[in-house]
Amino acid sequence: MAKVGAARILAAVDARAEAAGLEPGLGLAEARALVPELAIDPHDPEADAALLDGLATACDRYTPLVALDPPDGLFLDVTGCAHLFGGEAGLRDDLLARLGRAGLAARAAIAGAPGAAWALARYGETPILADTDIVDALAPLPVEALRLAPETARSLASLGLRTVARLAGQPRAPLAARFGPLLLRRLDQATGAEDEPITPRRAMPLLVVERRLAEPVFQWDVVAAYLARLAAVLEDRLEARGEGARRLVLALFHADGAVSGTEIATTGPVRDPARIAAVFAPKLDALAATRQIDSGIDLIRLMAFETGALTPRQGDLDGHGAAEADLARLVDVLSARLGAAAVTRLVAGDSHIPEFAGAALPAHPGKLESGSESFRSRQLAAARADRGQKQSRGEWATATALNLAEEAGVYTSEPEPPERPLRLFPRPEPVEAVAGVPDGPPVRFRWRKLAFVVARAEGPERIAAEWWHGGAVGPTRDYFRVEDTDGRRFWLFREGLYERETAAPRWYLHGLFG
Repeated sequence: MAKVGAARILAAVDARAEAAGLEPGLGLAEARALVPELAIDPHDPEADAALLDGLATACDRYTPLVALDPPDGLFLDVTGCAHLFGGEAGLRDDLLARLGRAGLAARAAIAGAPGAAWALARYGETPILADTDIVDALAPLPVEALRLAPETARSLASLGLRTVARLAGQPRAPLAARFGPLLLRRLDQATGAEDEPITPRRAMPLLVVERRLAEPVFQWDVVAAYLARLAAVLEDRLEARGEGARRLVLALFHADGAVSGTEIATTGPVRDPARIAAVFAPKLDALAATRQIDSGIDLIRLMAFETGALTPRQGDLDGHGAAEADLARLVDVLSARLGAAAVTRLVAGDSHIPEFAGAALPAHPGKLESGSESFRSRQLAAARADRGQKQSRGEWATATALNLAEEAGVYTSEPEPPERPLRLFPRPEPVEAVAGVPDGPPVRFRWRKLAFVVARAEGPERIAAEWWHGGAVGPTRDYFRVEDTDGRRFWLFREGLYERETAAPRWYLHGLFG
């Protein structure tokens, strides 16, 4: 039962109600007059839409070109697909049989034009129609078979134009003048005189490989084995195109009509079957943990929706190329297992303020392809150049012997201590600090209710506000690397120059070393 304004009407009827003379659109009062014991349920359009969408997904086993025709229909473009089911009759019979086993009553027709198939499925008796027979098959059908608005069909019937044949025999100009161009357009679409492409609900994959199983499989490890075989077939097709896949979708069609599956995206184009299987492995494990294969899987399909050029590359003598490839594989596997948001990469920002100088973005898909300069290399080069500028200006209060030796071109075997902490807080956290002199490093500080005594300190590293961006200019920061008596190392800064920018500088903790 549905509500249309203040009226309550029947939205749909079952077989028993239809046999009793009830039909959709009938008022509830009139329906109860005909069938006093009528049982009604409220109409749920959202549930109907969800069911139709689920049926469309199930029909992907027949063709990837499935379009919705709400509220109760689907269009399937089966061009080139029927031979997989023994012909058009076999495809239609298989489709109706699966719907029947799911408890759904349906009608289906196959024709060269979507409008003709729509008309035959709802009003005709011919299930499969050749293109040459469209006009004759549609002739005896009512004009409602042309997908006309109810008021248009009633107006045509009042003029004695109740069938497609009677309508098609009339002069076109008067019909267009009275009913508009849509009437003639629907007539031409139904007869095939005007092309009517359908709009698939999903994008068409670039490459598709699939395996139809004679007997359903019930074990997820068997599914994984078939996936590896499909990945090998896909490799050959990708290699012929000189490409690799960037986004792959695995669709698993169950014998009961259900569909499950998952997808992956890679940091760069790939076609290695072992790598594809490795990235899919955690996805399949997640499916296995949440879903049982009760009815078995009888169709496995692997689709590539995004590809990219993948050309052979000469290996680097220093092994950097192999390292980047290994990193890309690691990012793919971790992203598949943990989620893309859990694996991040640093991206430099247009700022020298530490908390704005970089951002953590999903590492996948990213720009870790072979041949690209690593972000770490760029950051180290930038940091080295920045350090040299600061030392030349004398902004470092102290410089280690290692730094001085390095600037002179003499390298030692001991590692250089990091200038920036491994863990940088998203925003600096305020601390209470005491310094020996106003512009000196802290001698002790309190952070998160804990007291720390400074054993040694390095700095300051002075970072001025970004005055070139315009607007208000913030206070200057003096950063210190400090180590407490327990060997813990911190990155603190004093905000504001004493007696030049503020009378009471404030202290913040910005990061932790190690």
